[in-house]
Amino acid sequence: MSLLSKGVGLAAASLLIVGALAGCGAPKQGSEPFGGGKTAIGQAEAMAGASEQVQSVYKQSCMSCHGNSLEGKVGPSTNLQKVGGRMTKEQIAKQITNGGNGMPGFGGKLKQEDVDALASWLAEKK
Repeated sequence: MSLLSKGVGLAAASLLIVGALAGCGAPKQGSEPFGGGKTAIGQAEAMAGASEQVQSVYKQSCMSCHGNSLEGKVGPSTNLQKVGGRMTKEQIAKQITNGGNGMPGFGGKLKQEDVDALASWLAEKK
C-alpha cells in the first residue's frame, strides 16, 4: 500500500470519528411547550413525589423519550424537569392524551386515571 493510500484511509477514518463525536453534543435549547434547559438533577430528585402508579406508568410509557431524570432524551422539547412552570395540569394532560409537537398521543394507550396522575405530578415540577 502506498503512502498516499494510507493517508487517504487515515483521513477518511478521522472524518468518520469526528462526525460520530459531533453527534454526541448536547442539543440546543428550544422553545417547545415541554422545552427547558437541562439541569443536573438525579433520578431520585426527579421522581420525588411520584406515586408507585406514576412511577410505573412513567417508566413504561415516558422514560424512553423523557429520560430517567426527566432530562429529555430526544432534544430540549422533551425535558420535563420544570414543565409545571410552563404548563398547567390541564395542558399537560391534554398533551399526554393528544400528543403534538413531535410527541405521540397516549389517549388510546393510558387510562384516564393514569393521565391525570401523571399530569398532576408533572404540574408540580417547577
